Amino acid sequence: MSVVRMRNILLLFVSIFIALGSFAQKAELCQGAYFTEAEGKAFLDSHVPASKLAWEARAQKIKAQIRAGMELETIPAKPNSIPIIHSKRTLDGYTIENVAFESLPGVYVTGNLYRPTKKQKSYAGILCPHGHGENPHGRFREQTQKRCATLARMGAVVFVLDMVGQGDAKQTEHKFSKALKLNTIDNIRALDFLISQPGVDPQRIGVTGESGGGTQTFLLAALDSRVKVSAPTVMVSAHFFGGCVCESGMPIHKKGDFQTNNVEIAALTAPRPMLLTSDGGDWTKNTPEVEFPFIQKIYSLYGKKSEVENVHLADEKHDYGPSKRKAMYIFMAKHLSLDIKSVSDAQGNIDENPSKVLDQKDLEVFNAAHPRPANAVMGDEAVLKLL
Repeated sequence: MSVVRMRNILLLFVSIFIALGSFAQKAELCQGAYFTEAEGKAFLDSHVPASKLAWEARAQKIKAQIRAGMELETIPAKPNSIPIIHSKRTLDGYTIENVAFESLPGVYVTGNLYRPTKKQKSYAGILCPHGHGENPHGRFREQTQKRCATLARMGAVVFVLDMVGQGDAKQTEHKFSKALKLNTIDNIRALDFLISQPGVDPQRIGVTGESGGGTQTFLLAALDSRVKVSAPTVMVSAHFFGGCVCESGMPIHKKGDFQTNNVEIAALTAPRPMLLTSDGGDWTKNTPEVEFPFIQKIYSLYGKKSEVENVHLADEKHDYGPSKRKAMYIFMAKHLSLDIKSVSDAQGNIDENPSKVLDQKDLEVFNAAHPRPANAVMGDEAVLKLL
């Protein structure tokens, strides 16, 4: 047999091996409505742990699969570059600054930093990942700006970051193959940035986001113990696993005979305080009867059943609207020692009117005056090489 033919046969076997590996990985993806509603409930019913010891053994397996599925057994080293912060605006009770910093060499997290104008001995820090949505995307949407500004008016330092591929984070497309991994790294580095802000108390760190930002919320809380309080909004479901590649595009839920779902992942937050906000118009419609009771059982193992709460809005749909934000404000104030009275009217109703909605151009990090750094790595292929 000629050397050329042997080489061609070897290349064929290598190609087949790679293809089979890719097929096996895709077969282990749990995307969208992977379970029926009945299957989701049955899965939870069959995985109620008999003891705290049994749950903690199960929890270790779930965390291990998340890390393995994300290819994050080891977190990449933190870049030591200086954050970019500019265009400070002073508004009614808070300030906003436009921010960028590296999560990987040449990959920039972009967002806005909201700070209270009232001086305090220390501040809670709240990270706000956002969900998918039409223009204006993410952190530029009214519901996102209102959320961040109101939390700042309550006395928190708040950082809202762009989802991969949205806002100023245009170094890749949103739906590139390892968006889940990069979003997670970005969130970890965003926590680093938030905790580094003057006066921020590392024991008072919260995170809240809706939809895909809800997925980011419970994944970050599961993997990073610096998160002390979390509020994943309209996302935790027994049967729905996230419909976007940034949520379920890597095999974090399944490996061979091992299977988990987002309810078990959210339960990894126990016994730290967590608010589940759900509604009647999406995949969280069963939360009061299915997801919440399961998570309560996990918290009960720690004697902390009261630390997890559910606010269910049966007549509402999938968003982070005013009533959902109100529930979150009350929860964060309770557990992070925030001043709810500072955003309440004489009748005790939350008043978001002082929380202004700015134009996208005012909040953008990169523009003609502040160009994207020269070392920015551009394009899916180039970023994938870093990952």
